[in-house]
Amino acid sequence: MKPVHICYSIRPSHPEAHLFEVRCTVREADPAGQCFALPAWIPGSYLIRDFARHVVAIRAESAGKPVALEKIDKHTWRAAPLGKAQALTVISEIYAWDLSVRGAHLDQTHAFFNGSSVFLRALGHEHRPCLVDIQRPLGTAFQDWRVATALPRALGERGAARQHGFGLYRAASYDELIDHPVEMGTFTLAAFTACGVPHEIAISGRHDCDLTRLTTDLTRICEWQIRFFGEPAPMRRYLFLVTAVGDAYGGLEHRASTALLCARDDLPYPGMKGLPERYRTFLGLCSHEYFHAWNVKRIRPAAFTAYNLDSENYTTLLWAFEGFTSYYDDLTLLRCGLIKAKKWLELVAKTIDRVQREPGRQRQTLAQSSFDAWTKYYRPDENTPNAVVNYYAKGALVALALDLTLRAETDSRVSLDDVMRTLWERHGERDDYRGPGVGDEDIRLIAENLSGLDLRRFFADAVHGTPELALASLLKPFGIVLKRTAASATPTLGARTSTEGNDVRLATVYEGSPAQVAGLSAGDLLLAIDGLRVTPLGLERLLCRRKSGDTIRVHAFRRDELMEFSVQLGPPASDSHKLNRKVRVNPLRKRWLQGHRASPDAHSASIDPPLPHDTT
Repeated sequence: MKPVHICYSIRPSHPEAHLFEVRCTVREADPAGQCFALPAWIPGSYLIRDFARHVVAIRAESAGKPVALEKIDKHTWRAAPLGKAQALTVISEIYAWDLSVRGAHLDQTHAFFNGSSVFLRALGHEHRPCLVDIQRPLGTAFQDWRVATALPRALGERGAARQHGFGLYRAASYDELIDHPVEMGTFTLAAFTACGVPHEIAISGRHDCDLTRLTTDLTRICEWQIRFFGEPAPMRRYLFLVTAVGDAYGGLEHRASTALLCARDDLPYPGMKGLPERYRTFLGLCSHEYFHAWNVKRIRPAAFTAYNLDSENYTTLLWAFEGFTSYYDDLTLLRCGLIKAKKWLELVAKTIDRVQREPGRQRQTLAQSSFDAWTKYYRPDENTPNAVVNYYAKGALVALALDLTLRAETDSRVSLDDVMRTLWERHGERDDYRGPGVGDEDIRLIAENLSGLDLRRFFADAVHGTPELALASLLKPFGIVLKRTAASATPTLGARTSTEGNDVRLATVYEGSPAQVAGLSAGDLLLAIDGLRVTPLGLERLLCRRKSGDTIRVHAFRRDELMEFSVQLGPPASDSHKLNRKVRVNPLRKRWLQGHRASPDAHSASIDPPLPHDTT
């Protein structure tokens, strides 16, 4: 490790007021005026979040004397010239009341932060090694608090932290510093080993989690993914940071950890039988974020090889880095034996439903959706379903379509698995190799090179166009039939509603729908249909007695104005899909679902043994 040049300290100074005190010391500050900046966003969540808005006080000092600070833009400060290079410290108070995986949260029960929301970066020194002193809050009430983070301890330094303790940690650069979230508190801790790599789970919040069940299931997920890309794993240790609350869901990936937010009911409880849907969803989230340890953290789009933390970093490839990860998250659960094929096919069908329900898929391409994530996907409004395609969901279906295409055309000699492993070999960042960022055409070129197929039309339509994916025909060689049926027999307004107590409001009016043609708009408060009051439970009853083509009279408030509309009802929504296995035995399907190839000498042998139950 190079000599330390930047020193930080962070302490929950006023937990009851949600305030951290954060210090940043530059040992040789720019004598002409050192600049400091807080990131505008956090990698993995593509929205300008302006973390600097949470800075409530900031000052600087050198040699015990105050130094003037000038704010030169929304997140950058410049210290007054010192005349010569000497140590300069900036002390900031940061408000932390964002209970999410992206920011910082502090109260008397725990502290959590991502470095991007609390640590100023000393401009011009971003590649210098850092020391971080993580300090306990003052007072006897916090004597039982511990620290959970994948940030390496500063072994060999005076004051180095003990395992799970307060004290000194180190990072090789600012980029590494902000890629290790930190939890402080009286969390529950469990450990397991996957392919020789130590893993931990730290759970904050009240819960009754069966830690044995959770570690057993996560071991299977992590070992499968490590073996999928190939041992050794790229991380020396890994940490799942879980915050359990009443109702929440979210995750954010990091190089050796993930921050997860879940409902406490999502966690397994003692004596739980089977795999309830809520727990299955949580395992899928864990699988998704763990897969990101390769796909986006170490295999990066070219635009992410060096993050610009001051502004948007545009790429057209989020459909691959999020969509492909979304394809493999639940597929991992299948291949490691946690769910069966029938359940996985149900999950794929739900993804198809999700994409087909939104007209935006016919307007926006996946490449455009990736590029516009900063202004559209992460800033949804009432018209988002009409204008935006979800690059997670449709990206997962493109991964499915590409996998099926490669397998069918090469008789399972080549698959998307091989594409992912080749991306890792050529573009992955490891201790001894930092591959180049993935370019716009690299995924297609790798798939073509491995398979010998011409895939230009596939990518033109699936990624850069808006035609529907031919999933039914692609699934047919695998003995799977895709069926589409009406979700219900009730004629439709063509709108999504929300409830407010006993009131019903239009949340989204779909493009070209009966509601839109009649003039209804998002935000309208539905009052009555044909003179009868609309309620959350009564809306379905009022519509189910009608037929498609019937005209109804709708009264609604728009703001404070009463309006009347004549709506000709449309046919029932046809957005329910099912994937049925047509035949019991199908070699292509078996190799696909179990992750096998046509022969051991085709690139490499099978990555895992046959599953303990029938998944074909």
